[in-house]
Amino acid sequence: VLQKGLKENFADAEVSVVDCPDLTQEPFNFPAKGICGKPRIADVGGVPYLIPVVQKEKLYDLNKVAKDIELPGAFFLGAGAASSKTVGVNAELIPIVQTKSEKKPAVNGSYIAQINPADKGCLLEKYSSKYTDCEFGLLANLYASEGQPGKVIEVKANGRTGELNFVSCLRQILEKHYGEKPVGMGGTFIIEKGKAKIHIMPPEFSACPLKTDEDVNNWLKFFEMKAPLICQPVIVSRDPGFDLRLEHTHCFSHHGEGGHYHQDTTPDSVRYRGYLLPAELLFRIDKPLETHLVGRD
Repeated sequence: VLQKGLKENFADAEVSVVDCPDLTQEPFNFPAKGICGKPRIADVGGVPYLIPVVQKEKLYDLNKVAKDIELPGAFFLGAGAASSKTVGVNAELIPIVQTKSEKKPAVNGSYIAQINPADKGCLLEKYSSKYTDCEFGLLANLYASEGQPGKVIEVKANGRTGELNFVSCLRQILEKHYGEKPVGMGGTFIIEKGKAKIHIMPPEFSACPLKTDEDVNNWLKFFEMKAPLICQPVIVSRDPGFDLRLEHTHCFSHHGEGGHYHQDTTPDSVRYRGYLLPAELLFRIDKPLETHLVGRD
């Protein structure tokens, strides 16, 4: 299904089932070896806690989320917002966390991307270099597993010919094929060649209510960042009525760049390589009572 669909959006695409590479190795350096074992997706909080105006009291802990999704000790990948209470400013969180179990403490391999106060560029830092918790704020889209090795779906795509970004393409392929049945996937992919459009939220929450997508885009800071970028996507093909964010991808690098992935900006030369797995369960945690569709891109 994925290979057929990807060939409509990329010059070259190949999808196969392979053994998950050891994710503790370069370029990932994750705290877990794989993305297999009881795979599940959690959509926590939501954009309505950020806009039109922020609700700073919305704070969460990945160790608690692991228990909420009935997988204590879960290995999390995904995209979320940093806890402004912990970090002191608004920032993008790239969660990569092996949560605590009865036998082991948590290992937090996350990154935070924020606007550098010195030059207004990207400041990407390892979370554990400053903080010891596993907290986040406002919203997160998370792919969870036992972090085990096993069989995964390897997706390679080169040379984008269509309008859709890599993640939207995957999601829409699934939606088109599976229709009413929601299919969720998560894992990691690398932009191996090329550049990408990435945003980072400003350090200050907006004082004026953000009411439209245009307001949000004017508030966000956009950058062009270079490969290699290691990305953590969470995808659900369609919303079965839980007010989900259907796709959300954050990325980091070893050259100081990272944030929220939008699209590659070098379609001719871009090269993607990903390792994904369909999730078995979906958990919706702290769904906003008042909702809207602004700022979901």
